[in-house]
Amino acid sequence: MRIVDLLNRKSIQLNAAPKSKSEAIDMLVDLQVKSGNISDREEYKKGIIAREEHGSTAVGEGIAIPHAKNKGVKAASLAAMTVPNGVDYEALDDEPSNLFFMIAAPEGGGDVHLDVLSKLMTILMDEDFRARLLAAKDQDSFLKIIDDMETEKYPDKPQESTAANGSDNRIRVLAVTACPTGIAHTYMAAEALEKAGKKLGVSIKVETNGSGGAKNILTKEEIEHCDGIIIAADKNVEMGRFDGKKVIITKVSDGIKIPEELIKRIEAGNAPVYHHTGANTEDSSQEAESFGRKIYKHLMNGVSNMLPFTVAGGIFIALAFLIDTIAGAPQDGNFGTHTAAASFFKTIGGFAFNFMVPVLAGYIGKSIADRPGFLVGLVGGYLATTGSTFASVAGDVPSGFLGALFAGFAGGFLMLGIEKLCDNMPKALNGIKPVLIYPLAGLGIVAVIMCAVNPFMGMINTGLSDLLNSMGGSSKILLGCILGGMMSIDMGGPFNKAAYVFGTAAIASGNYDIMAAVMIGGMVPPIAIALSTTFFKNKWSADERKSGVVNYIMGLSFITEGAIPYAASDPLRVIPSCMIGAATAGGLSMAFGCTLMAPHGGIFVFAVVGNWAMYLVSLAAGSIIGMLMLALLKKKKADA
Repeated sequence: MRIVDLLNRKSIQLNAAPKSKSEAIDMLVDLQVKSGNISDREEYKKGIIAREEHGSTAVGEGIAIPHAKNKGVKAASLAAMTVPNGVDYEALDDEPSNLFFMIAAPEGGGDVHLDVLSKLMTILMDEDFRARLLAAKDQDSFLKIIDDMETEKYPDKPQESTAANGSDNRIRVLAVTACPTGIAHTYMAAEALEKAGKKLGVSIKVETNGSGGAKNILTKEEIEHCDGIIIAADKNVEMGRFDGKKVIITKVSDGIKIPEELIKRIEAGNAPVYHHTGANTEDSSQEAESFGRKIYKHLMNGVSNMLPFTVAGGIFIALAFLIDTIAGAPQDGNFGTHTAAASFFKTIGGFAFNFMVPVLAGYIGKSIADRPGFLVGLVGGYLATTGSTFASVAGDVPSGFLGALFAGFAGGFLMLGIEKLCDNMPKALNGIKPVLIYPLAGLGIVAVIMCAVNPFMGMINTGLSDLLNSMGGSSKILLGCILGGMMSIDMGGPFNKAAYVFGTAAIASGNYDIMAAVMIGGMVPPIAIALSTTFFKNKWSADERKSGVVNYIMGLSFITEGAIPYAASDPLRVIPSCMIGAATAGGLSMAFGCTLMAPHGGIFVFAVVGNWAMYLVSLAAGSIIGMLMLALLKKKKADA
């Protein structure tokens, strides 16, 4: 849905002069009522105020986007208001707000408000666009400014390729960005590539493979007529469509750090031709990619698909414990099931959480051997969690997380071998290979392999769990420091993901303090940088200070990647500062015995953190130390 579809002349007020935040809310709510999409004014206003109580929707730079989704709304709509002199809307940067967009979404209307919110936030980052809106003379010109900007940023139709007639209007460079979580890196790389293309005068279209699925999908015609494709991804994407084209396959972080270099390589013809072989990553354009890098990408593909099960299941289980705690239930072996509500949440969360390990293995196998690898990986992962199934032949010892990792990789490479062996079979059997021969052979072999491996992997898994449980105070503090520091070394890269995977594996084994140290270590870098841009302005450029406020939100949401642009511009000072702050927070979290059963969510899951008050203290201490280190190490900026 387009932004301009939700706005009309009646819901726009220019040159308003509210004297307070509450008066601004009233004026915006009245505009929504005039649009005819509000059935109950007071109910809708109640939703707006409730949202503001969780934190101001003024995001800085003069922008405020109050929003509510409730039963007082008949249909999704927008109201807009300009306030030339500004009004105090409790913005994070303490500056007055002068540009308002209020979103109304019906209670059962899906997540249309999130889509609109995302689009608004993207286009409102353009300073010139904001200035034009504030200078609009009437409602019609206001709407046209938005329509023109939205059409430019989010065209309804893909740009037509006219390579056949030699026109320069074709899209010359295509790109695909993807990261394991699909939250930050994916869109940061897309934005960086688009900006670089605009700067170089090269037309570019970027497909994002984010947490909500693929967006801005590349068409067959665009692929056929482009000069080349950039794949900036840390997980596998659909590659068969690029067969025969010049393709650069690289890390998603390169899409953020060196977008101009990647585009120039495509334009110079300095990219290998991609030849698809059926597997997701085995291709000629990756000859320079190390074996370790390929293994990492397979692992991240599994982690990416595992995350929704881990996060949702973990939060539901944590809520069950929270409910029983509030009810005063005894903390015995049945804790989390003493009340009906707790039992419901723990059961549903348990279902999702139990899928975590098989899904991890299944998608690792799929990453290696495409669809044939999914079955063997999934079943192998399931066998890793059910040692009792093979008690008679393999001992009653499930191999758990480590066994699932083994099953995913073993299953994937096993299927590649089976496919190779079947290449010499008569062509008449090609139709039954993927539906009969591959599944039967793969399933039988992986079952035998897991019977043999389960006891050994189980012993390692049990030994690791026992070691963690037996650690004394000083050892656990050191472990917390190491994990916190790892979360800040590469901020979303291999070290960061290794620590995160270790934390989720610990949750599966019943060790909740490790995940607490991991998450707090990932929250510190963006917050430390945001604090530094607020209190030590002379250490940062004007652009860095403007973007700093966003890092408060990203850090509190456990999105470490918000620190990447700052680390990339000054790695020798920023990364060590963030590491020290994160290590401090991780160590303090362990020292205070903080626990976390929800493997994501940042401040939004603090309610289910064990010893949450000291967890906040740990977060504050680590962030402040990181800020002070930045103040000590960074040099003053000339334009500060």
